[in-house]
This record gives sequence, C-alpha cells and structure tokens, in this order.
Amino acid sequence: MRIMRHTGCILLSLFMAALFSGVAMAQGAAIQPAKSDAKDDVVLSAMRDELERSKSQLKMDQVAAPYYIEYRVFDVDEYSAEASFGALRGDVRVRFRFIRVVVRIGDYKQDSYFGQGEGTPYFMPVDDDMTALRHQLWIATDIAYKSAAESLAAKQAQLKQLTIDQPVDDFAHADPVQSVGPLVKLDFDPEPWKKMLQEASALYKNDPDIESFGSNLRFHAVNRYFVNSEGTVVRSGQNLYEMYISCSTQAADGMSLGRNNAFVATDIRQLPSQGDFVARAAKLAGTLKDLRAAPLVEEEFRGPVLFSADAAASAFADFVGENVLGRKPDLGKNARTTGAFSSSYKTRVLPEFLSVVSDPTLSTYAGEPLLGHYEIDDEGVPAQRVTVIDKGNLENYLMGRAPIRDFPASNGHGRAQVPTGKPMPFNSNLIITSSQPTSKEDLKKKLIEQCQQRDLPYCYYVETFGPKLTPRLLYRVWIKDGHEELVRGAVFGELDVRALRSSVIAAGNDAYVESRPTNIPHSIVAPSILFDELEVKRANLNKEKLPDYPAPAVK
Repeated sequence: MRIMRHTGCILLSLFMAALFSGVAMAQGAAIQPAKSDAKDDVVLSAMRDELERSKSQLKMDQVAAPYYIEYRVFDVDEYSAEASFGALRGDVRVRFRFIRVVVRIGDYKQDSYFGQGEGTPYFMPVDDDMTALRHQLWIATDIAYKSAAESLAAKQAQLKQLTIDQPVDDFAHADPVQSVGPLVKLDFDPEPWKKMLQEASALYKNDPDIESFGSNLRFHAVNRYFVNSEGTVVRSGQNLYEMYISCSTQAADGMSLGRNNAFVATDIRQLPSQGDFVARAAKLAGTLKDLRAAPLVEEEFRGPVLFSADAAASAFADFVGENVLGRKPDLGKNARTTGAFSSSYKTRVLPEFLSVVSDPTLSTYAGEPLLGHYEIDDEGVPAQRVTVIDKGNLENYLMGRAPIRDFPASNGHGRAQVPTGKPMPFNSNLIITSSQPTSKEDLKKKLIEQCQQRDLPYCYYVETFGPKLTPRLLYRVWIKDGHEELVRGAVFGELDVRALRSSVIAAGNDAYVESRPTNIPHSIVAPSILFDELEVKRANLNKEKLPDYPAPAVK
C-alpha cells in the first residue's frame, strides 16, 4: 500500500454510473456469493452457447461470414462513500454488467475493425437469467455483424485513396487458452469505514483557514469474462480498495493550495487502520499550514533538481509509460506507432544506466501490492515480462493483438478499460531500475556539488507532484548548510522526454510504488533521480479572492 495523488472525483463518477445503470442497491446491501465453479457460471455458459450459435448461423446475403467473434463481459460491484467537514455526504452501492461484442469480417491481414466495427458496450442483465443473457448477446452480435459489414466497406474505400509504404496485418494470431479463475466479491461492513471518513474529514476544525476537507473511498470487485471463436475462454476477478484524503486552503495572497493522498490495495486488510488513516489526514492538513506560510519561488531558476522516488514515478509514468505503447496509427499513417517514442525504436531514450520492464507476472514489489498483475491479458494472451528499455535503448513496445511495423504479435499487454471494453496496448507493472544505484544521502551530496559548481546559492528538491506534474511539495536546498525550505507556486519549464533522456545524471537505490487504479489499473515503480539542469519558474496563476467573512464557529 502506498500513498498516491488523487486527481478525479471518485464519488461523482460512481454516482453517474449508478444513475446511468439504474441498478443502485441499498446502502450496505449484500450480494450473492460468487460461484467459482465454471459449470455453475450462468454468464460464462450463456457466452459459450451463444458464441457457438453465432459461429454456425451468423451469415447475411452478400456479406461474408465472420472469421472471428469475441464476447467480453465486465461484471462490476462497487461501493463508494464520501465525507466532508466531518459529515457523511453519501454512500452508494451499485452493480452492473457490460457486454462488448466484436465481429470481424475479412481475414487477419485485412478486416473490418474500423469505426463502428470496433464494438459498442451494452448493459446486460445483472440477474443470472440464461435466456435474458443470451438474448442480449444475440442482439449485440447481430448489431456488431452489421456494423462490421459497413465498416469493412468504408475501410476498403478509404484504403483505395491511400498509399501505405509498409503495410502490416490488422489482427495477430494467438493460440487459444483456457483459464477459468475464481470470481471475486465485496464482503465487508461499511459502517466502520464511513466513520473513518467522517473522523478524518472532521480535522478541518483544527485549522480555521482550511476551506475544504474531504475523504472518500471506493471499493470494487470486477469479474471479467472473455470468449472468442478461436477457442479462448478466460474468466478472472480483481478486487481494488481505494481511500482518498483531500484538503485545500488559500495563502494570504489568494493562491489556492491543495493536497491529496490515497491508499490503494488489492486486499482490504492492506488498508490503514482508523488511527493510521486519521493520522495521515492530520499530517496532510499540517502541510497546508506550512504551504500557506511558504514563500513564492523566484521568478526563474535553472540548475540541478532532485526528484524523490515518488516524484520520479509520476514523471516516468507520463513520459515513458505513455510512449512505449505499440498503438496502431490511424489508417494510412506510415509511422510505426503513436507517441513521443514512435520513431525511437532501437535508439536511446533514457540514460544508459536506466532500464525499464513491464511485468504483469508480479503481484508485489518489495512487499507492496502491484495493480497491474494478471495471468492472461484482456485479449486472451498469456502475460509476459517485457524488457521495454535496456540500458537506455528502446527495445520493445507493449503490444496487444493489433500489429505494428516490426511487431507482428502480442506480448501479453492487450488491456481493456471498464466499461468501454475496448482493448488496447497498456502498461502492467512498469519497473524502472538503475545499474548504478546511489544512496539518498549521496544523491543529496551530488545535488549540492552540482550547485556549487554553478555557483548557485540553492537548488531544488521535489517531494511530490500534483496534476500535470505541478510540484505540490517543492523545497529549496541551501548550499551553505544543506537545510531545506518549502516554497510554493512553481512549475517546470522544460520537463519532458528530452530532459529525461539527456539531463538525468544519477538514480537512487530506493523504489516507490505508485498505484494508478483509474481506468486500467497499473503500477509504476521508480527510484529517485537527479537532473543536472531543469528550469523552475513561477507559475502564472490566477489568484482568487479570500473569503469576505470568516467560516462558521466550530462547535
């Protein structure tokens, strides 16, 4: 379990899901025990039976029969609760199922996966009614087949107008697999958790200048089903438990200041106790007071900057994790893939002492849970450890079953987002390591030495980032005695993939696990890193007016 920043409104998204699905359950309501025997699983039986019927009967006049069909179902049970200013604002239990059907016409080299032929999610009944489930599958399959026919015609018409220098296949072969794992469920008493949220958010009473103080949680069980006409049958389940704290204030000059922390676990027993959670909230609130009193950064600085492992994980996630995905470019584009590393294959993208792997086979790292663990990916391909960057050089992209140039097959990283169900190449557990690890103490010494060589009075240390890699906790490190001074209102001017490649001169022997549960759960593991030069400047922020009169008296 590690602390991470929370940038979304979990409760709102869950409320909208509940409202949209229309299946909100009573507060704390129990659900039926999950069945682990595949023979008793009505959802899986309905998918198999209807797939066999579709394979034998799906054929329209003057339209080719499908060469490939897949059914993907997400069965989701979620509980969310939120407290603000010590009072519960709401709690919701929601249960829903989504189905996504893809029908492919043509062949592996060129098929109908284009536009509407890429599949559309539909709600499925949450009751285990075989007839109702098969009826929804039948309707969705019929729509998908007709959409595939239209998409293939549109695709072929567009291809006639394009010149493609190095064509690649549309879909990769994969050996069929059979993997039916146990189902997961939510089984807990919500009352202690609601009280924990209320107690944590009541800490606003200790500081009259705090303007918002909230805490929330999201517990969910997701069971995934996947069957295809190649013979693959996969069922898997994952529990995630998330708890968040957020608070905000304003400095005397009107600058808005906020802090967010989160606990993320795959087992409810890994979450903090009530005492630990409240203590974390109190510590977070204390940093708001420190930030209010902190001076603004100077107008401009250029020099050495040290990132904690926490801050480094965020940087690697944005600049490496997003750019090593082997995503097929738009039709007619001759690029190998998309992103900043699209033309970087077999070239250096990081310093030579850094390497990166994506490893879905790991469930923990140094005792911390990893969210990107799975045995079979969402396209029915076994999980694989992939060396993405070796000694600074980009060696592989993370691949699903959509080939790109030089990568004709999946390496087990096809992952689907809830609830759209559309698979795409995505990270699992992205792990950054250094061949020349340096202790935290030596990194700070090296930081100070670099500043002394430039005759600078201070340099910077980033402890944690907020959204868009904006420093939340940034410290001046004074060269004279090494003491650290908290500052506020900074942004980085040149923090990008080039800086990560050319300006990082050392990395730590520590490792921070940043858990990212939103959309497609994954984890980033990274050490501290030292840049020999970055630009730090004062943010151009619109400052808000302070409240015109004080908050109500606390009773």
